[in-house]
Amino acid sequence: MALRIVFAGTPEFAVPALRTCAARGEVVAVYTQPDRPAGRGRQLQMSPVKQAALDMGLPVHQPLNFKNEDDLAVLRGHEADLMVVVAYGLILPQSVLDAPRLGCWNVHASLLPRWRGAAPIQRAIEAGDAVTGVCLMQMEKGLDTGPVLLQLKTPIGAKDTGGSLHDRLSQLGAEVLRDGLTLARAGMTLQAEAQPAEGVTYARKIEKSEAKLDWSLPAKNLADRIRAFNPWPVAETGMQGERLRVYQAEVLTVDSGKPPGTVLAAGKAGIDIACGQGALRLLAVQRDGGRVQSAAEYLNARPLPF
Repeated sequence: MALRIVFAGTPEFAVPALRTCAARGEVVAVYTQPDRPAGRGRQLQMSPVKQAALDMGLPVHQPLNFKNEDDLAVLRGHEADLMVVVAYGLILPQSVLDAPRLGCWNVHASLLPRWRGAAPIQRAIEAGDAVTGVCLMQMEKGLDTGPVLLQLKTPIGAKDTGGSLHDRLSQLGAEVLRDGLTLARAGMTLQAEAQPAEGVTYARKIEKSEAKLDWSLPAKNLADRIRAFNPWPVAETGMQGERLRVYQAEVLTVDSGKPPGTVLAAGKAGIDIACGQGALRLLAVQRDGGRVQSAAEYLNARPLPF
């Protein structure tokens, strides 16, 4: 059985899911956020989902929201069986959730109910979680509160960053969606499992102000934050009178007795800094206007007195 699918998504994370939906020519419309200014020139830029949709010859709609009755009428006019929502960036009103015959499915990048909200990928790494995954969820009005239809898990490796985990979960999201669509096409009703009341956490939006490293924290916490914030917003600290962005670091289980933020050593191995517990060795850094380089390369140009 073929499905009439409306797809709603905006960032690069959603593109593999869009391609999965469109593989059989079932996507009748794509919804994405309006073009917005970006970059130094503040030129209007289309979203990655819009670019992918246009490349595939799919019709694109970009309403600011669904408060306008005309926008709702257009949506209903697609006579969709299903609306698939992946990082759309808009909380959908009940009128939209009720429009498709099978309602709205959402691909969410966490194992719900853990990490509901805007930044589940980064928050999972920052919290030191050992495992995460993706959920295919039947949407309801609450924020990521709907029952889970399917899920896939993946471990969070010691070297995973926000970027690497983003890319892996994006592909897993497309996989779990493909599995759900296969069942729906076969006329099967997916078993919806209500989220437990226990274990609910919220992944609040990442703010640039969080990037500054607080050396009074344990080294393990800072290392996790550095991985989580790579490639955005990128952790940072002050060194030799300038901002230094930190892309990679490792934990040293030493007790120097020095105040947090004290540089303990600087050489070919990296830059060691005392923390509230243990120490952190900076391995890959970036000066303002410069390229990402090893700490050793940085020290060649800006040696520290060690």
